[in-house]
Amino acid sequence: MKKTDQNIVVEASYDTSISQVWSALTEPHQMRKWFFENIKDFKAKEDFETSFVVTNEGRVFPHLWKVTEVLPQKRLTLNWKYGNYAGDSEVIFELIQHNEIVKLKLTHHVLESFPENVPEFSRSNCEAGWKYFIQQNLKQYLEKQSN
Repeated sequence: MKKTDQNIVVEASYDTSISQVWSALTEPHQMRKWFFENIKDFKAKEDFETSFVVTNEGRVFPHLWKVTEVLPQKRLTLNWKYGNYAGDSEVIFELIQHNEIVKLKLTHHVLESFPENVPEFSRSNCEAGWKYFIQQNLKQYLEKQSN
């Protein structure tokens, strides 16, 4: 992903309460079930920092997150970097209640370009990853919680 790329925007709608979606986005025990199972800790509190490692095809990706904005049940913004790799970005989760439906809009904005020679950092891979997490995993997780 390059700084000059358009933002990645992924949206999904969930038939549940906004508090349930917010909890799934911010409570570590829930995040581990649909997002990254090795998240050590997370707090929806500005300046909170966490890190965890994800491996893929022998490559190690230390995820470095810092919470930069919290508007409870409305908006959560993370600074998102990878240790040992150039690049910097922010990921914004925005929630909107519309009758019985909660809409989530995820925006991934690149602040500093990531290495082009790492396949996981391609725009298409990142977009596919966000669709997988937001439109598939989170949706299935929330549906199970509602039943």
